[in-house]
Amino acid sequence: MSRRPVPLPATPVPTVPGASPGSVVLLLRNRQKDHPVCLRALRRRVLDLLAAMGLGAELGVHLVGPREMARVNEAFLGHEGSTDVITFDHGSTAGRLHGECFISVADAVAQARDFGTSWDAEVVRYVIHAILHLRGFDDLDPAARRVMKRQENRWVRWAAAQPGSIARPGTGGRSPGRPDARTGRRP
Repeated sequence: MSRRPVPLPATPVPTVPGASPGSVVLLLRNRQKDHPVCLRALRRRVLDLLAAMGLGAELGVHLVGPREMARVNEAFLGHEGSTDVITFDHGSTAGRLHGECFISVADAVAQARDFGTSWDAEVVRYVIHAILHLRGFDDLDPAARRVMKRQENRWVRWAAAQPGSIARPGTGGRSPGRPDARTGRRP
């Protein structure tokens, strides 16, 4: 998964002066063309997640292709190649997130095949992973990774129980039958 959140020199997510702690500014950008995403459904899912977690946020979610993800990975983390999700913290506090995440939909597709789930469920998992990083969870050492993974799986189960998919209707976002190897739940 992603590495520790890294601050960026400039914040593309707008700061809203006087925003109340529970308010949400959500910026969604789909800059990949391989898998059609219903941004309205993704927005609803992220807003519902933030509400269920009791969080306000100024959050940017960028869906990108593997080449753009590789550029971000190299430029900000010094790692070669694409990765699934990278989180940038722009000053989150306990009850209010301020950051952004870059999600490689192509990596979500590959991981979905490996774990027997759907690519759209993987994208939601990556959003949850990013939110947890912005809340202060870490996955660098094994003990912290286990704690974060428990929280991630808890919220993934919550998201899976919500109706709908972020895959654009008619595009075959769901993969058949096999349970997710991490949660034991069927898509």
